[in-house]
Formats: sequence, C-alpha cells, structure tokens
Amino acid sequence: MATYLIGIDGGGTSCRAAVADLNGRILGRAKSGAANILTDPETALENITDAARAAFEDGGLDAAGIRAAYAIVGVAGHNVGDAVHDLGRRLPFAAAQIESDGLIALQGALGDMDGAVAILGTGAIYIARRGETVSSIGGWGFTIGDHGSGARIGHALLQESLLGYDGIHAASAVTDSVLSEFKYDPRNVVDFARLAKPGEFARYAPRVFDFAAGGDPVATRILKASAAMVDEALDALIARETRTICLLGGLASLYRLWLAERHQPLFVDAKGDALTGAVTLAARRFGSRTES
Repeated sequence: MATYLIGIDGGGTSCRAAVADLNGRILGRAKSGAANILTDPETALENITDAARAAFEDGGLDAAGIRAAYAIVGVAGHNVGDAVHDLGRRLPFAAAQIESDGLIALQGALGDMDGAVAILGTGAIYIARRGETVSSIGGWGFTIGDHGSGARIGHALLQESLLGYDGIHAASAVTDSVLSEFKYDPRNVVDFARLAKPGEFARYAPRVFDFAAGGDPVATRILKASAAMVDEALDALIARETRTICLLGGLASLYRLWLAERHQPLFVDAKGDALTGAVTLAARRFGSRTES
C-alpha cells in the first residue's frame, strides 16, 4: 500500500483534512464537524478520522490507507498535555505529530518568513516566529481565555440579552433578536448556555458584527471591548519585535476595521491556509519516508 501524508486543521467549528503524496502535493480534501480536543475529545477524534477518510475518498484513494499514513494534526488545546497524549494514542494513523492549530496556520500564511498570525475564530490565539524561535500568546481555551474570540463575543451577547431583560443595561435590537429566538423566556437562554460549547456561542458572533455595522449600541459596545482585547494582544506581539501580522480565522475580515489604526500598516495577506501549512510540515517531517 502506498504511503501518504495527511494534514489536519481541527478547530472549534469544523475539521478540515488533506491527503498528499510524499512531496506534499495535495490529492484530496474534505471537511467534517468540530474538533476541539479540550471540550469534546470524543467528537474531535471522530471528526478527525471522518475528515481524513473523506479526504482519501475525495482523492480517489482507498480510505483504509489512513492507517498507513503519516499526519500532522493541528488542533486547539495543543498546550494541554493530557489532552494531547490521549488524542495521540488513539489517532488512526501510522504516525502522527500533534501541533498547535496556530503553528500550522503560521506556516500556511507566512511560509518560512518571520512574522505572526492572529487567529480569530471560535477561539483566539497568536503565534509569532522570529528566526528559529516560535512563541505564542493566548490559546488558553474558552473557560479562562480566548478573549476577543467568536465564542466570547457570542457569550457576551447572551449576557447582555439577560441584562437587558432585567433592566440592568439598556436593551437594543440585537438583544431583542436573541430573546425572540428564545421565545422571550430567559430560562431558555440559561438552559442553552449552561450546556453550550464554544462553537455554539461563536455562532452568535457574526450577528454582533452585523448589528454593530448598523449602529446597534449594544453590539457596538461588545465589539469595542473585544477589539480592545485583540489590540492588546497585537501590542504584545509588537513588543516581541513582530513587524508583519496576518489576520486569520472566520472573524478576521470582520474584525479588521474594528482594530486600532496603529496596527493597520502591519497587516498582510496570507500566502496559504492552515491546511496547506499542515501538509507542508508533514512533507518536511515525514516526506523522506518511501512507499512501502
């Protein structure tokens, strides 16, 4: 059976996979559901496996080949050792290295250039490279981190909806839209929130951007606070002598206009995506292996 490489980009909303030959030429791609190894490791493992199999099928290859493949798996939660160890021993590949989703995004966006990526999606993490040194800021997960992320924005919107309902804060069109969705019963909001995962909160983030664009005061207040947190992280990158920053993630294009003017000259377009970065790293680390 031929040996292939697999790149995985696992996020809080979806998991993408690519299968490539040993030179890194991508043969097939696929996508599945969320792959957050901290909040739902079982689902993450299932979706990583499903995406890898589907990528083989997309490339016209036998999906059983994933068991002979070598993989780079980029996921959020890479900085939590127990989660990584548990995932690593259960992955269905011949060999795999688990990396930060930020590292594969950095490789895809900047290649081997110095600079940083700010990944603003369901979660939030910042990865910088200077020479041979790679460092990160954030990425601590929704419970105590991910400030400025989609999950945090959505969570803030639900909070403001209840504060508006109670008359503590002024309500607005965006908070009314949330209460309408939950039939104007705050108990329904509470029932949703107590079991919701980060990706479920993050689904409300685009709504906040939409209403803020129309001048909604609550949405605007939420985004100003969130953007301030992102700006603080970007300042920390600059303090590490970062001079090139690529905004990535599902909220990147929405966020840019909300970020401080001092940062705008540093932003550059990505050369490629995180999945491309994962395949590049797989080819670099495993490509010397020959077909069996």
